[in-house]
Amino acid sequence: MSLRTGHTGLNVTDLDRSLAFYRDVLGFSVLAEGKEGERAYAFLGEAGADGPVLTLWQQARDSYDGGRAGLHHLAFTAGSVDRVREYETALRAAGAEFAHEGLVAHREGAASGGIFFHDPDGTRLEISVPHGAEGAPAPYASTPTCGFF
Repeated sequence: MSLRTGHTGLNVTDLDRSLAFYRDVLGFSVLAEGKEGERAYAFLGEAGADGPVLTLWQQARDSYDGGRAGLHHLAFTAGSVDRVREYETALRAAGAEFAHEGLVAHREGAASGGIFFHDPDGTRLEISVPHGAEGAPAPYASTPTCGFF
């Protein structure tokens, strides 16, 4: 397959609140931002990288609705389980809502796993690792953890 994800765009209700979350809690750099009347946006990523990872568009009137077609969740990969736990600590300090308690496996017996939480607009997010979660509990016996939260 020749296509790869370039960036993910999220509609947000309050750009300043979302920037505080994605920049200050998750550590994204602001690559560009702008405002024209009611239209406000920000491009987030890593300085010096090939472009944005995430774009925020202040144009939503309501919070995320997981019962509607569209984005299911946005998953990020961390370099280690320790780094996932650091994010968990920062997210808890920021008052983020978690779907599961602590680090959980992607499925029973899996080496991969992570944390599952919501941004200020309720968008479902995941930070995980491909290895290192051996022995972590799995919230569901037969379905993937990232599928239903």
